[in-house]
Amino acid sequence: MTHFAIIGAGECGARAAFALREKGYDGEITLIGSESLAPYERPPLSKASDERSAAPKFIAEPAKYVESGISLLTGVTIQGLDPEAKSVALSDGRTIAYDKLLLATGARARPLPGIGAESEHIRSLRTHADAVALRKAMVPSKRIAIIGGGFIGLELAATARALGADVTVLEGLERVLKRGVPDEVARVITERHSLEGVDIRCGVVINSVTQQGERAIIRLVDGDTVEADLALVGIGAVPNTDLAARAGLKIDNGIAVDEFLRTSAPDIYAAGDCCSFPLAIYGGRRVRLESWRSAQEQGALAAANMIGPGEAVSAVPWFWSDQYDVTLQIAGLAEGAVQHLRRDLGDGAFILFHLDQAGRLLAASGIGRGNAVARDIRLAEMLIAARAHPDPAALVASNVKLKSLLAA
Repeated sequence: MTHFAIIGAGECGARAAFALREKGYDGEITLIGSESLAPYERPPLSKASDERSAAPKFIAEPAKYVESGISLLTGVTIQGLDPEAKSVALSDGRTIAYDKLLLATGARARPLPGIGAESEHIRSLRTHADAVALRKAMVPSKRIAIIGGGFIGLELAATARALGADVTVLEGLERVLKRGVPDEVARVITERHSLEGVDIRCGVVINSVTQQGERAIIRLVDGDTVEADLALVGIGAVPNTDLAARAGLKIDNGIAVDEFLRTSAPDIYAAGDCCSFPLAIYGGRRVRLESWRSAQEQGALAAANMIGPGEAVSAVPWFWSDQYDVTLQIAGLAEGAVQHLRRDLGDGAFILFHLDQAGRLLAASGIGRGNAVARDIRLAEMLIAARAHPDPAALVASNVKLKSLLAA
């Protein structure tokens, strides 16, 4: 009987394990995770506004793994990977041999240069335990300082304000959401936070972050000081590549894989936040995605490729963020766009379409209340996948259905 092992019991790893069974694999499956909890979804971590929503949202109940014949090992770390011997050494002293291996090691919070280890009042967000600690500090009269104006930082700012905490966001760049989000969309988000009373400061440079008693003290280069009951460092993520690097696998902004998610070592695959891959719809440009849907899709794709003839990555990148009653959605990658067209949907909702020099649709960025932009972003995603060159006038005209452009 063959044995497939999966290192990383997050969204990607868990989905891959179940996908192997769904696609007919009847060999042994071992899913290995370093956290003591069963695999859970991470997007809710930054949005938990009450005790019920703060509980982990498990991808499947523990019994489901047993029923599916998946051996789930939690609270176990990997001490070493030997591609030649096809084995992994576990922290509990065991060695597991595999026929094929999937690395779904994810990413970790990027540390802020110049600060030491995290403490009670200086934290990041990556695990459920982090979310529990943050949730305790997000109460009325408490002061929260968030370092980083990206998705995680702003989602936590919205959650903290909903819980009554005073919030300051410190961003080093000239505006929030600088990477990947257009100015027009970022302005809407900024105005919404300001309306809720969040103090957003951009273009600041941090000199140091220290804990003094029951406070976090953030000193800025300009001499200003920000005091908070909790300082959250949310400046992005770093792919977990250490294990792969020590095993001699190729690293390129993550574990480098080909279009079939195969690493440089035979019978080892990688998927999710930890890997970079060539994306054909963007000319084979190598990308690394940090998104919930990408982790799901790549987990299922890796499973198919571990047991089948091979299917290339083809999904259009998609991101979303909920803040207050506003939802932001982005399909595709706008790098290389030279034309940006706006389609107004009413009630303040709009979509920006990003086209290249030849008029090909590369990406679409939308924002609005609730699901106001969801349908059109989905249609835009399909147009991007089709490498369409839609009529610019039709993209702007809200009375022209995007579905008709897809049909054309």
